[in-house]
Amino acid sequence: MPRPVTPSLACDTIIELIDYPNRPIVLIERANPPYGWAIPGGFVDVGEMMEQAAVREAREEVRLDIKLIALLGLYSDPSRDSRGHTVTAVYVAEAFGTPEAADDAKNCQIFSVDNLPQLLAFDHSQVLFDYLNFRATGKVAPLRGVSVIESS
Repeated sequence: MPRPVTPSLACDTIIELIDYPNRPIVLIERANPPYGWAIPGGFVDVGEMMEQAAVREAREEVRLDIKLIALLGLYSDPSRDSRGHTVTAVYVAEAFGTPEAADDAKNCQIFSVDNLPQLLAFDHSQVLFDYLNFRATGKVAPLRGVSVIESS
């Protein structure tokens, strides 16, 4: 049987800096299209676990060693990435230190969750909305695109 054609697989990580007041987060400014600010992340390598890819991408893009604390959700809208259908697992992580832009990050910056940039790449406005809800309530991203049958 031939291998199926499937979406690309990626991971993104919202990194909370726990040695700064109010746990700000790190965003990168993309050096390549689509431009804008983005959550650090990238494609998963063949033979790599999602969690390993998240840790690797954080180290490559912002030079931070992270501790994953939660899976926020999966984002799979076929239109979320203008380069093609990409599915991403978004994690929440903690880190110490000062991020540095590296790899394909043109720039990186520390943002208060009360002052996030307007120009965000991909569907990261939705992801960050879900993250703010997670931060306030502890609830992960809701399921989207399907009807969910509620149990009584």
